Amino acid sequence: MLKRTFQKGTFLFFFFLASISCFAQRNAINTYNVITLNMSYGFHNPAGDLSKRFGANFSIGGGLDLITEKKNLIFGLKGNNLFGNTVKEDVLASLRDRDGFILGSIGAGQATYAEVFLRERGLYVGGHFGKLITLSKKNQRAGLRLTFGLGLLQHKVRIQDENNNADQLKGELIKGYDQLSNGLAFEQFIGYQQLNRKTGINFFAGFELTEAFTKNRRSVNFATQNPDLENRFDVLLGFRIGWSFTFYIGERAEDIRY
Repeated sequence: MLKRTFQKGTFLFFFFLASISCFAQRNAINTYNVITLNMSYGFHNPAGDLSKRFGANFSIGGGLDLITEKKNLIFGLKGNNLFGNTVKEDVLASLRDRDGFILGSIGAGQATYAEVFLRERGLYVGGHFGKLITLSKKNQRAGLRLTFGLGLLQHKVRIQDENNNADQLKGELIKGYDQLSNGLAFEQFIGYQQLNRKTGINFFAGFELTEAFTKNRRSVNFATQNPDLENRFDVLLGFRIGWSFTFYIGERAEDIRY
């Protein structure tokens, strides 16, 4: 299911990028400070403590960059939503019977087995700075993108009760099992970026690394019946591709061709 969603999402994403490039043909000279509104799609593999809890995940994000005119310095903000279907830790093990099922109810004193699925959900929000290193004299805004970021990484196990009949997971009780964790994160990106005012093709793609020092933020972990005070070191390593909408600061009307 996740694979099909990824394939459909990727097709729609690139179709959208191709459509946008048909608009607003601009001059070849890249000058002025520029603000970029970014949309991106990523794929990551976990490492460190995160690999013990989750498998590979995808992310969809957005952000805002300011790229300076003279030195191509980058200052920006970003936010990504993380999602995945592989959960390696069975956070509901204490609720299962010997056959691995969780008892649910259907009212009037009758009981049945609950259909409960575990998913990964999370987010990263933060700021970053860096530089766009020009590789071609023809376009000073095409080259190697290097950024370093500081922010917050958060993740949890989404507990999905399909029939809403597991009383043990209703209301505030579900928080005792979801392992909500967050903490300070560092992020690095290296890749290629192009902003082209002539063609309107503005994109970036490259490798992304996130390291985070996180802790469980729930007061009690129901699996152990005690607070979880362990310090975690969570790592995400993957690839990100994105599209940028550009806004040139101080651009004169005569410099724009449609």
